[in-house]
Amino acid sequence: MTQVIEIHPDNSLGCQEPKLIQERGQREVFCGLTGIIWLHRKIQDAFFLVVGSRTCAHLIQSAAGVMIFAEPRFGTAIIDERDLAGLADCNEELDKIVGELLERRPDIKLLFLVGSCPSEVIKLDLSRAALRLSHQFSPNVRVLNYSGSGIETTFTQGEDACLASMVPTLPKHTTAQKQLLIVGTLADVVEDQFRALFSKMGLEHIEFFPPRKSTQLPQVGPNTLFLLAQPFLADTAKALEDLGAQHLPAPFPLGAMGTRAWFKQAAKAFGVPNDVFEAAIEAPQKRAIQALSKHRAELKDKKIFFFPDSQLEIPLARFLHHELGMQLCEVGTPYLHRRHLQLELDQLPANTRIVEGQDVDEQLDRCRASNPDLVVCGLGLANPLEAEGYTTKWAIELVFTPIQGFEQAGDLAGLFSRPLIRRLKLVA
Repeated sequence: MTQVIEIHPDNSLGCQEPKLIQERGQREVFCGLTGIIWLHRKIQDAFFLVVGSRTCAHLIQSAAGVMIFAEPRFGTAIIDERDLAGLADCNEELDKIVGELLERRPDIKLLFLVGSCPSEVIKLDLSRAALRLSHQFSPNVRVLNYSGSGIETTFTQGEDACLASMVPTLPKHTTAQKQLLIVGTLADVVEDQFRALFSKMGLEHIEFFPPRKSTQLPQVGPNTLFLLAQPFLADTAKALEDLGAQHLPAPFPLGAMGTRAWFKQAAKAFGVPNDVFEAAIEAPQKRAIQALSKHRAELKDKKIFFFPDSQLEIPLARFLHHELGMQLCEVGTPYLHRRHLQLELDQLPANTRIVEGQDVDEQLDRCRASNPDLVVCGLGLANPLEAEGYTTKWAIELVFTPIQGFEQAGDLAGLFSRPLIRRLKLVA
């Protein structure tokens, strides 16, 4: 049975300074528009209007698997040849589209204008457009903007940009009562589980950001302490700190070990007695350990190679190594925010090769030389690597699937064990 190992704030279990390589070259990642897929499901009265090309529209629709008769809460205002040639007034066109959209969808309370590569190329000022439209449709609809352009963002940075754009609109928390804010998009079922566990610890002043409704924004101020539920929210965290909120450094809630340490940081900050904390997490922690033990036999001593994609790579590497016994060939990540990830870095083996950024040809060569049992990568690399005989896991699934918390620990492990089991069946 898997044993939960405490994550310590000192470096006693890992490396003082991990071997960090920085690469700059050709990269293989999705743009930040992809974040709309999970954000629009979370904020139930928001609409995401991408100001971009038909390629942007196809990307979002393909990633979401939208059926033709559905009317989701995202869409694309197409920039065509007349716009690119300067023959049309893009602002007039945009105002018209927004007006028609809000007339047809009175349920929308928050509208995001999402920048793309085409809107960046023609220098369309969406921040000014958002201010103009927000004033026009106030108080029924608030209009904000952020960039999901592949020129400026990668994959999960779209969520960071979105949440950072919302922070200035958060109401001020002015009372002396300390409150806990959980930052990062979580599936509703995970949010409910977390709220129940905090309640068992005696913590009642808990808010989640983003909220399920844009009209239920959390208050933020000097007495707000926040935990990051996702490792890719650097801009959002800074914006919250600028409002006086205090970040609680913690590992991320992946696996039994990470989830325990994450809740422990909150418990310490709010003075929860240790016996109360242990009683609250005892049952779910036990279930997580039992669930993980079923996958450890498949994953122990297997070699894994991470291409940079979601920024979840370092917490996942810690989870897979410590709780499932996998060997880390290389851990690539698009960006490394050391302050947010230090507790995770401290738990990695001293010989772990961590690569920030990407030169895809160089990394492919290192991957082949490592001959890993499993490769975690984006969709653009998965099929070619499968054709070469490697077993792959799509990184995008790790964002679309609920993986945080005790109850999801077994599901998270299954995302890595299933491709290996499938491979064994195919070659049998």
